[in-house]
Amino acid sequence: MEKEFIRVRSTKDIVITLTLIIAGCILVALPTSTPVNICGFFMIFAGIILLLILKTGYKEVGSGAKYCKIERYFSQDMHADIKEMLEAGSDKLDLSKEDKGNAVRLDIYHSKSAGKAYLQLFEYIPYKYEPCSEVYEYELAKASKLIGK
Repeated sequence: MEKEFIRVRSTKDIVITLTLIIAGCILVALPTSTPVNICGFFMIFAGIILLLILKTGYKEVGSGAKYCKIERYFSQDMHADIKEMLEAGSDKLDLSKEDKGNAVRLDIYHSKSAGKAYLQLFEYIPYKYEPCSEVYEYELAKASKLIGK
């Protein structure tokens, strides 16, 4: 199965940036001291920069459904276990061994509205992660242990 996800702005991103911009405008508009006005200009500037670069959401190219992404890192000795788990369609993964290395990365895209989760395994080849498995589709209820909710 070939799935492609692109980065998009999530609702949380928009709320954060608009809050910074509005709070900065309020600080600039109020008749206060110069340091408060400078702080307001800084908040406006930070909000505009974040609005341009902050994209924490993901969208599936085919359907347009929005997803959240979780990355889990494992050591190299977990590579075979994770690949077997994905191929078997199981959710039996020992999460206690997470963060004991960074040779293998498991990407989990999940969406409550779509009710699905997509999992893909990546292996670290110097300077970047390369996919070493196909994208596996799970029902959200079955992948909830891997998501951590």
